[in-house]
Amino acid sequence: MDAITLEIFKSLFSAVAEEMGAALGRTGLSTNIKERRDYSCALFDAQGRMVAQAAHLPVHLGSMPASVAAAIEHVELGPGDVAILNDPYLGGTHLPDITLVMPVFVTQDGRESIAGYVANRAHHADIGGASPGSMPLVTDLFQEGLVIPPVKLVERGVIDRQLLALICRNVRTPEERRGDLTAQIGCAQLGARRLAETVDQYGLEEVAQHMQGLLDYSETMTRDAIRRIPSGRYAFQDVLDGDGLTDEPVPIRVEVIIEGDTLTADFSGSAPQTAGPVNAVLAVTQSAVLYVVRCVAGESAPANQGCLAPVRIVAPEGSVVNATRPAAVSAGNVETSQRIVDVLFGALAQALPERIPAASQGTMNNLAFGGYDPVRRRPFAYYETIGGGMGARPSLPGDSAIHTHMTNTLNTPVEALEFDLPVRVREYSIRRGSGGRGRHAGGDGVRRSLEFLAEADCTIVSDRRTSRPYGLAGGEAGASGRNLIRRKGYDVDEETPAKTRIALSPGDVLTIETPGGGGWGEAVP
Repeated sequence: MDAITLEIFKSLFSAVAEEMGAALGRTGLSTNIKERRDYSCALFDAQGRMVAQAAHLPVHLGSMPASVAAAIEHVELGPGDVAILNDPYLGGTHLPDITLVMPVFVTQDGRESIAGYVANRAHHADIGGASPGSMPLVTDLFQEGLVIPPVKLVERGVIDRQLLALICRNVRTPEERRGDLTAQIGCAQLGARRLAETVDQYGLEEVAQHMQGLLDYSETMTRDAIRRIPSGRYAFQDVLDGDGLTDEPVPIRVEVIIEGDTLTADFSGSAPQTAGPVNAVLAVTQSAVLYVVRCVAGESAPANQGCLAPVRIVAPEGSVVNATRPAAVSAGNVETSQRIVDVLFGALAQALPERIPAASQGTMNNLAFGGYDPVRRRPFAYYETIGGGMGARPSLPGDSAIHTHMTNTLNTPVEALEFDLPVRVREYSIRRGSGGRGRHAGGDGVRRSLEFLAEADCTIVSDRRTSRPYGLAGGEAGASGRNLIRRKGYDVDEETPAKTRIALSPGDVLTIETPGGGGWGEAVP
């Protein structure tokens, strides 16, 4: 096939995923979907291999192939069917991320054939569990929320109302969940129509050939990028600031082995799985590795599963990077994934010192809270991640107040937050001077202060409150973050642990100060 046609099909397939995302953002009900855009969409071939994705969240997209594989294995999907799942040990990541998978059937020469699959994943602001927002500091999966194995939510175009009712009955904000789930269904159906239209225009055989061609091209480009890395073994280790139950550091270690055009990421030596919820399932670790490989390969390689063909991952079963059921995993998807990226870049910086940036903030600063709103007369549950400092690059400073690496959401606008929830934003500013000094300075973090107007049960899952984002080539580390509470009537801030659950009363002010990025190169006097 020629390069021009391949590029056309690359754009066609990517457009399917992008349009799915635009539709989901327009029709979602929750602030988390319509404002923060905490969702991702992708297109898969008939074998369930990801061939195209929208520019959404790396932690979702890299792990979504496992969800599609689980749906294909466990559910007999026919025309018009949509599977749903969130089980981290059957293709999911953590319970708030609900994935929908829909097959795309087309009729060619009087025969019905499968052309591929479309899938979307959205983070739901509550899926039950021990605390509002479903990011609890607990010891097993069953305390984290409702576990959904791969099952049919839609059969031949008809929603299973009983299953939908069961899901909504087990969450704190049922109408919001119903709205977001039906938006996900519409998103999947739109993607299926667009892929079917592409097949109608070009034919099933040509579409399948170009799906395979794009996978092959990404593999070729990735192998070429790996071949340009000096062969050798490069090791690096970093830590998480505890597992949510204790403050004992949780080490994550990797050895990156470059041999010709292949890359091995060996996580042997990382901590055993923990009692607290920082454990990552294998799909999350694979997602982080894919992200780093994509960064090394560059934008010329289409973002699909072909990028992983020359990559081998060694993640010992029962470790914090490959936990076994029923370990708690809510923070593995959001925090441990970030540290996996940090250690991979730390290792590759030894081989590619003029290409790899210093560490970014290394946390998503997860904030979840809920309760009952007496003014709006309804329950509320909210979840957000907060941006911070980006690590400085060999040729440029890091950006400030931005989401980095495994997350790519927007912030929640002040107006939307105050309109929808019983909170008042007292401050939202850049945390000046928090980026590490260097020839190129790290980006600054964020300071976000919320005054609560109603009783709220709040969970904070953050990191880099003890450790700091590392600098490179003589650059200084970025400042660590802080979580502060000022109780009503007091003038003193109380610092909380990195991961904590707290009760908040009307008039209390919660402040999250996020880390800055590391600096790159020695600072000029």
